[in-house]
Amino acid sequence: MGGMRLGMDLSMRPELRQFIAPRMIQSMEILQMPVMALQEKIQSELQENPFLEIQEARGEATPPADDFNPDAPLQHDESGDLEFKRLEELNRDWDDHFNEEHRPSRHGLEELSEKKLDAMQNLASAPLSLQEHLSNQLAYMELTPEEVENCKYLISHLDNNGYLLGHDRGRVIPLSLEELAKNAPNGATVEDLESALVVIQALDPAGVGARDTKECLLLQVTADTPHKDLLRTLIRDHLEDIAHNRLPIIQRKTRASLSSIQEAIEELRRLDPKPGARFSPDNSQYVVPDIIVERTDDGDYEIRLSNDWTPSVRVSKRYVELTKDKSFDPKTRDFLRQKFQSAHWLIDAIEQRRNTLIKVTQAIINHQRAFLDRGPDYIQPLKMEDIAKQIRVHVTTVSRAVDDKWVQTPRGIFPLKRFFGGGTKNDQTGENVAWETIKQKLLEFIDNEDKARPLSDEEIVEKFKQSGLNVARRTVTKYREALKIPSSRQRKDWSLCR
Repeated sequence: MGGMRLGMDLSMRPELRQFIAPRMIQSMEILQMPVMALQEKIQSELQENPFLEIQEARGEATPPADDFNPDAPLQHDESGDLEFKRLEELNRDWDDHFNEEHRPSRHGLEELSEKKLDAMQNLASAPLSLQEHLSNQLAYMELTPEEVENCKYLISHLDNNGYLLGHDRGRVIPLSLEELAKNAPNGATVEDLESALVVIQALDPAGVGARDTKECLLLQVTADTPHKDLLRTLIRDHLEDIAHNRLPIIQRKTRASLSSIQEAIEELRRLDPKPGARFSPDNSQYVVPDIIVERTDDGDYEIRLSNDWTPSVRVSKRYVELTKDKSFDPKTRDFLRQKFQSAHWLIDAIEQRRNTLIKVTQAIINHQRAFLDRGPDYIQPLKMEDIAKQIRVHVTTVSRAVDDKWVQTPRGIFPLKRFFGGGTKNDQTGENVAWETIKQKLLEFIDNEDKARPLSDEEIVEKFKQSGLNVARRTVTKYREALKIPSSRQRKDWSLCR
């Protein structure tokens, strides 16, 4: 009845819909935030909202909610977040957020920042950029100031992989020295830039300054490289044949022995087609779990939120007391009421996030018990709709709850989304089998295949059928490509075909 009444109120009273919207939006945004983003949000709100303070201790006496009694009370009706199906009064449980202490010092935030700094110190220091690495080497070479400037000009046009490439109408194209000479420093000519490019292509890492993949690989072949002549031929003329494992064609055209071709290909695989990539900024982030799952002595699993990164906040009674000061003008008092309301909504949204994360994680763990007991190979098919029905929320709530969230378990740290996925039924046992298990079985089939006659995707489908699993050919192809497994033609070992 309550839900029906709310729906009628919303349809009949546009002003109530406008009143609810900001709170609902904030609740959804905070639910979706990973723990580090929530920490930053709380720090920002602590800076901007005088009604918020860090709760450094628990259990103190709290004043009654009616201590907040400004002349113009907040106007509200029964409202709530449809996403959580929870109706709450704005004044509810105010006393849980009041405390007699004044606003504390920045000690709480400083302690939090120290924890974040400790985590950041676990990361490797940011490496030099490719451009810095190359420019530093120029100082050890006998070059004139003009030559150094020309080299640095070309270095500034290298992409993250170390290539001299540009973009034209969305296409990646080699940068011509003629085009670069138009804006070169000190009127450098094409010949000047050609000389500078020779210098750059001799720098470390080998292969930088190339205009295409072939040039990049050829720059890495030296006089000491085994099978250097054959390797250069393969790079110039047979990269596509190598990609499709067409070794007999290469053998016929080069007249080299199959063993020599295979050895040259092994040398080719040691070359780096993206020599500058190792200098790209490290995009990996420090993973901080939102939820911790621990195994108890009786073999069950206990779920708790990681509170080390987010301070507990409450409404400051000091500023509530200020609202009783009759000397404030109406505009100031209205500002104070808005800030009080904002503080209450933030605290409520954080609590709602905590409850939702625990409920969602508990439901996931109940379903994926075998995953935790026996390992990832025993993951079960699971849809977000199943969890949504179980805890009686909308599926978008589950989606927001698991988005960019990590859970620390006895089996390791996993994204919460890792526990979801479809599956198929084993016709022989009647059991549901997760697609993750299908992937593992695909790897097993390919690991045990005859390398002289690798399994085609159709033959893999048949092997799944023999195991009682109906897997479509397109699914086999999709998972094989996702696992970066070459086709049967590319996996064929020609040395075994004599």
